[in-house]
Amino acid sequence: MKKTVHAVSLSAVLLLAGCASYSWRPSVPAESRTVAVPVFRNATDVSALGSVVTSQVLREFQREGTYVIASPGDAALEVQGELVSSSSPSVAYERRTGARTREHRFRAKAVVSFIDKRSGKVLVDKRKYTAETTFLANDDILTGERDASGRIAEDIARQIVDDATSLAW
Repeated sequence: MKKTVHAVSLSAVLLLAGCASYSWRPSVPAESRTVAVPVFRNATDVSALGSVVTSQVLREFQREGTYVIASPGDAALEVQGELVSSSSPSVAYERRTGARTREHRFRAKAVVSFIDKRSGKVLVDKRKYTAETTFLANDDILTGERDASGRIAEDIARQIVDDATSLAW
């Protein structure tokens, strides 16, 4: 009985010691919690993908809550991005005709830099992000890509904001 009490006590002390350094507060310094996100450049064939991704990145920063959106002149951090490629290869065909594409896999790649606006230092230079989803399209692949671009934007935005909140200042 005594050994069990000692073992439980020792386990509790070790558990508390391991959690002593954990904090619910963000690791980003308070003076660095403002962010600006200029419109992403779009080098893809999907029109408006740059503005869709930019809007979603701003929404994700607001949802996550560590950073406050600011104008470029007032922000401590600037997120500069470019969508560098996209593709939508066929992945499934209609069984009856065999030649008509039914499902596509939509992939997009972005490169993003994080700039400390106070010092001008590049914190992360051209980190690559990739996202993909699928969509159905009968005759209109452009509409399918446009509809899927929101899901692509959400995925890229989550990756960017996760990286921004874990930056080493």
